[in-house]
Amino acid sequence: MTFSEKIKEYQWDDIRMSIYAKTASDVERALSKPRLDLEDFKALISPAAEPYLEQMAQKSQQLTLQRFGKTQQFYIPLYLSNMCSNICTYCGFSMHNALRRKTLDMQEIENECLAIKKMGFDHILIVTGESERKVGMDYFKQALPVIKKHFANITIEVQPLDQDEYSELIEYGVNAVLVYQETYNPVTYAEHHLKGKKSDFIYRLDTHDRLGEAGIHKMGLGSLIGLEEWRTDCFYVAAHLTYLEKKYWQSRYTISFPRLRPCEGGMEIKSVMDDKELVQLICAYRLFNPEVELSLSTRESEHFRNHVLPLGITSLSAGSSTQPGGYAEQADKALEQFEISDERSPAAMAELVKAQGYEVVWKDWDHSLTGK
Repeated sequence: MTFSEKIKEYQWDDIRMSIYAKTASDVERALSKPRLDLEDFKALISPAAEPYLEQMAQKSQQLTLQRFGKTQQFYIPLYLSNMCSNICTYCGFSMHNALRRKTLDMQEIENECLAIKKMGFDHILIVTGESERKVGMDYFKQALPVIKKHFANITIEVQPLDQDEYSELIEYGVNAVLVYQETYNPVTYAEHHLKGKKSDFIYRLDTHDRLGEAGIHKMGLGSLIGLEEWRTDCFYVAAHLTYLEKKYWQSRYTISFPRLRPCEGGMEIKSVMDDKELVQLICAYRLFNPEVELSLSTRESEHFRNHVLPLGITSLSAGSSTQPGGYAEQADKALEQFEISDERSPAAMAELVKAQGYEVVWKDWDHSLTGK
């Protein structure tokens, strides 16, 4: 069984109604339990849980400290290309947008790595548009050895690949792979993914199964908040995580919760999530799963990130650029995927984290620990 088969057990409208039917008693029951199930998670993301946010936040902070201590892992995205063969209504890289396209060559990648290393990072997130012809396996196999010289930890966020391709990338030093389903509602998914390989809902949904079979060290998952009703989509993320942890228990997991940001050719947001609701979601994920890593990017504002940091977050991006060549070249913003909100430097973010009593961790995992 893969998750595309497992997901048939959950009917979207039934899940949505179940979440909105949760009561204060359901929330209190969830808060009293040492181990939560998916019904408890529904209660914690429901409107009924809003009056309990302070209690949720306190428990979330306690659980995070127990598991992760007072640490915050720092990472930075390195965009190698904005080439894309998909048409997606919400993305600045979408093929139908008239922006200047660029793919970094190996010298440009070297220059970007050197610029990023000066900031202190040893954990890099490689990002590309989804173009197998321009930025496929041949390109990755050229680029990864250049990047590996500079960084102990490499995470990638690229187009979904086949299992044998993931196995090969692991040999090239890839430690973690992030793949977001965007939305778990197949009807809505089809409305926003109009052309290209990304329009294949099932192939994307089963990507984490292929990663698990390939033996990846860590997987990232999540939904793009704003495409669909956020509570229901985030339930599916929790259900997906539960399935993966049981089947691929050797891997680690991280969840992100990106809210839609302004971008070239941007669309109207269907389901607006305010800051208070995002805090509720972060705490709900932590109470549901004390082991999962929770990541918050520079999509969010300086003010929000300052205040939510202790409530469950374990990983932060800093100094991010969302365009190829954005560090060494200071490329113009016409190339970017979306606008960031928190523009503080990594050094400024590190000072903030330290001022709150946390230690900054500049890398995640080192392959030398496994003898590879």
